Parts: sequence; structure tokens; C-alpha cells
Amino acid sequence: MAEVAFLGLGVMGAPMAGHLKNKGGHAVTVYNRTFAKAEAWVAKQGGAAAKTPKEAAAGKDFVFACVGNDDDLRAVTIGPDGAFQAMKPGSIFVDNTTASAEVARELHAAAKARGIAFIDAPVSGGQAGAENGVLTVMCGGDAEPFAKAEPVIMAFARACRLLGPSGSGQLAKMMNQICIAGLVQGLSEAVHFGKRAGLDVEAVLEVISKGAAGSWQMENRGKTMVAGKFDFGFAVDWMRKDLDICLAEARRNGAHLPVTALVDQFYSEVQKMGGNRWDTSSLVARLEK
Repeated sequence: MAEVAFLGLGVMGAPMAGHLKNKGGHAVTVYNRTFAKAEAWVAKQGGAAAKTPKEAAAGKDFVFACVGNDDDLRAVTIGPDGAFQAMKPGSIFVDNTTASAEVARELHAAAKARGIAFIDAPVSGGQAGAENGVLTVMCGGDAEPFAKAEPVIMAFARACRLLGPSGSGQLAKMMNQICIAGLVQGLSEAVHFGKRAGLDVEAVLEVISKGAAGSWQMENRGKTMVAGKFDFGFAVDWMRKDLDICLAEARRNGAHLPVTALVDQFYSEVQKMGGNRWDTSSLVARLEK
């Protein structure tokens, strides 16, 4: 059992923290910007709630975070009441936020200067993966702290791998989101085409999902896309945030992402339709408006 803090109790963070306590058997202290949410989590799960990241992190072996963006991450780490102010020497900060590789490297250096470790560890699998404890975790950082953190991370994961130095986890998550953007657009066009052609689209998807066109998106979102239901987790607003990170990194490293840039604009059209909180499969809605 480890002493653990978890910062950020959104749709991903709350169940992840729950798995650390109940499946991992760790002593968990939680922090959320809205303290009432931390209190509600403790009322349901047990553990303790803290009013600041600094308070949550004091004396802990591991501090996890799953917050909104780079600025939120800086606030809960190096801010005046940030976790880095109170973490003990040798402790490990595991960041599950989808953020930039740049901020990961910045915080890795800041942590090292304080005698603590920082691992960028963004996740894939969405809300359902978080709730079921089967997330995929892509990590960047140093080998020794990763080896210590991996067994703890596995409380909410089915796969976890160190992919290189600091920032590598975030870069891997960018690859993940680039893949998803293209897959969902292709699936949206196929569903739209099938409807216009008068096919039983669900039946077709059931057949082709067993062949070369098959994907997680087809298996898990195909039927709901046909039905026009878009309330299954990862929101368009968050996907656009992620794609913005991907496109900014591509500008830095010279990668060409024409399809990703196009799909990002398609998601902006979905937002204009009022679909900010629809899940990412809602790309099909813009084809049928």
C-alpha cells in the first residue's frame, strides 16, 4: 500500500482515483478545484479530501493529476499552493493530463531540481475505460521512477509502457488522437454513405467490423452513430483541445497533418451546431445536417 494523492476529479479522474483506493488498496487523498466534489468523492469512496494540491501532496509517495490543460497542470504543480511545494524527496508525480510535451519537459526539470520525479502519463480509453479500470497509459520520463510507479498505475490500467524520455508519453498521446480523428471521420462518411445508399447500416457494420475495416471506433460507436446518439464520453471540446496540441507540435517538428487539420475544422462545425459536449463520434452529425 502506498500513500497517494489524486488531483482532479473529473469524469476521468474520479474513477481513476477510485481504482487506486479500492483495487490498488492505496491510501488516497483527493483534491478538486471545487472542494464539494472532493467531499462527495470521499463520502462515496472513503479516504480524505484536501483543500489545496499542496495539502493533498504532503508526505505522499505518489501524486497523480488529471486536469484540463497546461495552465491547470502548472497551477497544481508549481503554483503557490502546488503539489511540488510539499512533495517529499524521492516521491513521484504521475501526470495523466493530456497536455503538451513542452510542459511535461518543463515540469520534469522542475521536479528534478526539487529531488522528486515527474512522469508524463496521458491515458486512452475514455470515460468507460476509466470507470472499468482498463485505460492504456503512455509514459515519458526516467526508468527508475517509472518502475516504481507502474504497479500503482496498473490499478486503473490494462496497459502501461515507458516510451522514452520526458514528453514521450504526451507525444504518443498525440499519435493516438491523430489516429482517432482520421478513423472517426472515415467511419462517419461510411455510415452517411450507407444510409444514403439505402443499406441496413448496422448489419453492414457488423459484417465489415470483422474484416480489414474493423476498429475500436466501429465496434463501440458504429451503432450509436447510426442512431444519432452522442453521449458516450469524450467530448468534442476536449478533442479540439487535444488536436490543437497535436497541430502545434507538428508546426514545431515539421510533420504534415493535413487530415488532422481538416478533421479539427469539422469538429469546429460540430461545435457551431451546439455539439460541444457531444462525444467525438458526432462528426457524422455534420454530414447529415
